[in-house]
Amino acid sequence: MSGHSKWHNIQAKKGKADAARGKIFTKLGRELLLAVKQGGPDPASNSKLKDVIAKCKANNMPNDTINNAIKKASGAGNSENYEEITYEGYGVGGVALIVEASTDNKNRTAADVRHAFDRAGGNLGTSGCVSYLFSKKGVIVIDKTTTNLSEDDLMMLALDNGAEDFQASDEVYEITTLPEDFSSVREALESQGIEFLEAEIQMVPSTYIKLDEKDGEKMQRLIDNLEDLDDVMNVYHNWEE
Repeated sequence: MSGHSKWHNIQAKKGKADAARGKIFTKLGRELLLAVKQGGPDPASNSKLKDVIAKCKANNMPNDTINNAIKKASGAGNSENYEEITYEGYGVGGVALIVEASTDNKNRTAADVRHAFDRAGGNLGTSGCVSYLFSKKGVIVIDKTTTNLSEDDLMMLALDNGAEDFQASDEVYEITTLPEDFSSVREALESQGIEFLEAEIQMVPSTYIKLDEKDGEKMQRLIDNLEDLDDVMNVYHNWEE
């Protein structure tokens, strides 16, 4: 089925993720905190928390670390208070970006995000300037070498449980869902012992923009600058890497 996969080089992706493991765990801990604050510490009754836990596991966060973060977030003495905020803007070549952050100081985060855009030749825009180019989707990515199911069986399992699309590339299977169907599809796959490279709700672009090598380097620098910020949780873009 049609689609666009950023997972054309699994080893490069895994290597980059491994190098940033500590920072990723810190950010995932904040996502767990936000989920617990919003819906309580029991994933059975908090679907947002259940989805964040799945994201943590896809990023190889140990169960003890996940459980400790949930306990800390639900503790009576926890006074950490973050709010979620979204920024939109443009990189080189008109590439659209959506930046999701969680912060306890909106002025600091806005200044940091603006500085990251400015440093890489981008422009921070107004709310709504690029969000119409994206749709919120559940995205599940599976390494072909980690599942014993055939492609047809995996596709039917996903589609029968509400998946919207199934795409096979050289190295991975990529499944997309509507946000409201994400949990049921993910849980059906988990029940078959399937592990994920990625499992989360994302902003997926409807069209992609190609850049030449020079502009691609600038774009990568902007993404790296944004992802290096402690308050930035996710960076979405429509650059065809």
